[in-house]
Amino acid sequence: MNTAKTVGLMVLLTGLFIVVGYFIGGEQGMIIAFGFAFLMNVVSYWFSDKIVLAMYRAKQVDEATEPGLFRIVRRLAQRAGMPMPRVYIVPQAQPNAFATGRNPKHAAVAVTQGLMQIMNDEELEGVLAHEISHVGNRDILIGTIAATLAGAIMILARIAQFAAIFGGGGRDRRGGGIALILVAIVSAIAALLIQMAISRSREYQADASAAKLSGNPRGLSRALDSLRRSTQRVPMEASPATSHMFIVNPFTKKGMSSLFSTHPPVEERIRRLERIRTSR
Repeated sequence: MNTAKTVGLMVLLTGLFIVVGYFIGGEQGMIIAFGFAFLMNVVSYWFSDKIVLAMYRAKQVDEATEPGLFRIVRRLAQRAGMPMPRVYIVPQAQPNAFATGRNPKHAAVAVTQGLMQIMNDEELEGVLAHEISHVGNRDILIGTIAATLAGAIMILARIAQFAAIFGGGGRDRRGGGIALILVAIVSAIAALLIQMAISRSREYQADASAAKLSGNPRGLSRALDSLRRSTQRVPMEASPATSHMFIVNPFTKKGMSSLFSTHPPVEERIRRLERIRTSR
């Protein structure tokens, strides 16, 4: 279900880029916008592990320094049929975790010091199963493609703003300056919402995959409940550009701002995990 939803949203995002791109920038504008966004996101995708791990001052650990953590990661990787990912500790008090790497051979999982302090083995296994599932489901690649298309639409929206201000060509065909501005605003918001929906769909899929991988949905369910409460109490020094990578959003979002969150509500994630557990 989540996979089909992701495919549908990707098709919708692609269609939005084609329609809006042609309306705003014509064929040439579409090519320029897509090429620029593609280049930026390929660089980000290829070097994402190094960039993010360095940004959060993550330190690699091994079985000698963190035997419990290392054994859980190794056991889950073996169950998933994946190479052993590198394991890192992030010096942050807020309990959280993320995975990175362009494919399973270059994957890394990172947990914060705060997470290690509050999680028991059952909960820690649930969190790590979620992150390893992200790697196995190729969510980093999916996120990069979505970001490329959304980024291209944002560039086209900026082109439309300049065209409206400076009287760019094609007004008769594209509806004039006011129409360009309206299309730019609506398309940018729509692209952002679709990108957020794709991210949320992948979080639900990673939860379901983690429940199957660990064989214990309750562990992840309990971990998510603990993380939900902890993120409200303990702040985190994080970049909004990388917030989508964490198992729960490191920033507390309320009201309308939650509409643009890359993560689905934790309460709904817990409900879905409980349904998986009771259906067994």
